[in-house]
Amino acid sequence: MFTNDQILSALKKVIHPEKGKDIVSLGMVSEINSGEDGIFLVISPERSNDPFILSIKSLITRSIKDSLGFKAVIANIEVRPKVIVGKHEEKSDEFLPGIKNIIAISSGKGGVGKTTVAVNLAIALARKNFKVGLLDADVFGPSVPMMFDAEKYKPEVKKVNNTDLIVPLIKHGVKVLSTGFFVDPKDAVIWRGPMASNFLKQLMAQGDWGSLDFLLVDLPPGTSDIHLTLVQEVSVTGAIVITTPQEVALADAVKGISMFRSDKINVPVLGLVENMSWFTPAELPDNKYYIFGKEGGRKLAEKMGVPLLGQIPLVQSICESSDKGHPVALEDSTAGKAFMSLADEVIKKVNERNKDHRPTIKVQINK
Repeated sequence: MFTNDQILSALKKVIHPEKGKDIVSLGMVSEINSGEDGIFLVISPERSNDPFILSIKSLITRSIKDSLGFKAVIANIEVRPKVIVGKHEEKSDEFLPGIKNIIAISSGKGGVGKTTVAVNLAIALARKNFKVGLLDADVFGPSVPMMFDAEKYKPEVKKVNNTDLIVPLIKHGVKVLSTGFFVDPKDAVIWRGPMASNFLKQLMAQGDWGSLDFLLVDLPPGTSDIHLTLVQEVSVTGAIVITTPQEVALADAVKGISMFRSDKINVPVLGLVENMSWFTPAELPDNKYYIFGKEGGRKLAEKMGVPLLGQIPLVQSICESSDKGHPVALEDSTAGKAFMSLADEVIKKVNERNKDHRPTIKVQINK
């Protein structure tokens, strides 16, 4: 292993092509970690779209090898623009004041199509002329950029009242921010819990969200620090839990519902969405094959006392459209109409919740 001083000495030889100064004196080196797997670096350019960042990464690799020898291995160079590192010093009592409803999209386990539902629901709400935002808080596996065909999008930063605001992607009528906009899709995101939580807080606080009717937050699978960060920072209007009819998914969905309903969290569960309810072949649109089980989501909703907001079929067009960056909610197909119906149910449940209950209180957790 190498010391931080040894690594910094090598990095001082890397000159920014545009600024003519080394990256250390420019304050671009945010983190250094050296271990058995190699050297991990976090580089923070002033601009998220710095055109020289690829050449700087190459220069770093070369300088480390030249200065420290062949045993020096770069395990990962993560690029994290300075805007996401922590400039929000003062937190207002009214966080995100322009957003009427914050909806948590959750799942007990991965692989149930949570992000697919979140993306298509956001688009369906936008098609109904609501102002909608989508925050991809699935920090370790962000797939929202691919579904919006925006993997190369790099957010700009604008200054408003001496505060840096991150400009979301606006596509299909939805404002979108994702971890995937700030990291290379090929790189693994290796963050400890506090780093991931701080990143989420920055995207919420410094996103240029403006006025929204709905902000959907696509959470990671399971329960984690990210979930706690969300409910501590903002008043969440309600949660939607995604599952499939499969027994193992239903068992984990129970844990998700129970988490939001717990005394410490106490976020209303708007309902359950059963994804992949049945398989319908394109050539036999009227046929239904219950390959993951039948009515599991409906039975669980009844058992847990939550509404079943919708049943989404497993059809080839949903997968293909998501992979191509053209979500099926944009179409007037059977699958597209299923998401439009889901949007109607969500609107109904949000209105009922806001009429019958007081706003959710932010969670206070004593350490």
